[in-house]
Amino acid sequence: MALIWPARPGRHPGRGEAQEGFALLEVALPSRLDNQVDRASEGAVSVTSDRVVIGMDPHKRSATIEVMARDETVVGGGRFDTGRDGYAAMKKYASRWPNRVWAVEGCQGIGRHIAHRLLADGEQVVDVPPKLSARARVFATGQGRKTDATDAHSIALVGTRMAGLRPVVNDEHLALLRILVDRRRSLGEDHTRMVSQLHQLLLDLIPGGAKRSLSAAQAKALLATVRPRDAVGKARRRVAAELIADLERIYRRSKEADKELKDLVASTGTTLMDLHGIGPSGAARLLVEVGDITRFPNRAHFASWNGTAPIDASSGDQVRHRLSRAGNRQINRVLHIMATVQLRNPTEGRAYFDRKKASGKTSMEAMRALKRRLSDIIYRCMINDRVATAAGPGGQRETTTDSSVTGSHPPAGSSEKSLPGPAATQDRTLLPAMS
Repeated sequence: MALIWPARPGRHPGRGEAQEGFALLEVALPSRLDNQVDRASEGAVSVTSDRVVIGMDPHKRSATIEVMARDETVVGGGRFDTGRDGYAAMKKYASRWPNRVWAVEGCQGIGRHIAHRLLADGEQVVDVPPKLSARARVFATGQGRKTDATDAHSIALVGTRMAGLRPVVNDEHLALLRILVDRRRSLGEDHTRMVSQLHQLLLDLIPGGAKRSLSAAQAKALLATVRPRDAVGKARRRVAAELIADLERIYRRSKEADKELKDLVASTGTTLMDLHGIGPSGAARLLVEVGDITRFPNRAHFASWNGTAPIDASSGDQVRHRLSRAGNRQINRVLHIMATVQLRNPTEGRAYFDRKKASGKTSMEAMRALKRRLSDIIYRCMINDRVATAAGPGGQRETTTDSSVTGSHPPAGSSEKSLPGPAATQDRTLLPAMS
């Protein structure tokens, strides 16, 4: 199915002028360009030698698009089904603008399926972050109400005004890594759920239950000592035995998944697994979620993206920072696991944590500071890997013996906040463009 509405000159009626909001948006999202658009008598628009942006609000079974010229004139739009017929109708409708680029919201989430189909057909696609389109919607309309049409309009606005949006690329290696690391995560979630159920059953079967860290072999040995007489007890024992069998299967699959991930991550040439506390799953998750590390100008931007940078909450003479709840939570979890592993061993991370506590910080504050330092180390590691890949055979460039990446632990003099003043010479590495 396809619902196509004719183009209307100027802005959509009912969206609201919101002159102050538009001014704010122009400051936040520069690069407006002016072009001439020829309008046909029936309202259809033909754009000659001008690029148009097709903003798309994707869903599982439908996609709403709006076609916008460079002068922000809406030249077309419609709602299409994402099945074969609907997708073909959308492509046919878009073919009237040969010089086009698709701005799709959430290409790492709900928009991934349609973005990859467009890529496979040779289309140019850029990723519009949902937060950015949400801000554009508020600035453009003066309020936060949303429909599929207003979402497509705000996405098209971002695609037209914003320079530097991430182009979507079809990287089969990263796609394979994502599938395997997501599968490994689901196996871990299944393991946690089954162990919790098993603990509850053993608590009813054995006085005091079982110890916290319980393997399938230990649970099987405990269950062998239980001989219930009543029907309820027998049912509990039978279900517990089934859970143990499922756990053994999960263990085998997890081990196989870890081996496959380890080989695949090693084939990328990354040194992330050399860092203490980063395993195959963590390294794969970093590679998949980060993509091109050079899109972050420095380590502070990377820390803000993964949620380890504290948020300034100062007011007047009171200077304080608070915990960030934003950022990529999957990468934040990788950093948390890395910090926990370092705290369990006599590492520099453990010594750094102890120094923070000795300076008066609480355990939670010291943990946040440690995660911030580990974020810097991961950033430097990925930057050096990128430089080495760009340099080709012959080793890394711009890596010194006292660089923080030469070891897997935080440097002795590091802090949980970025250094004051410009740090481009330390943080930013000029790299050749990716092929």
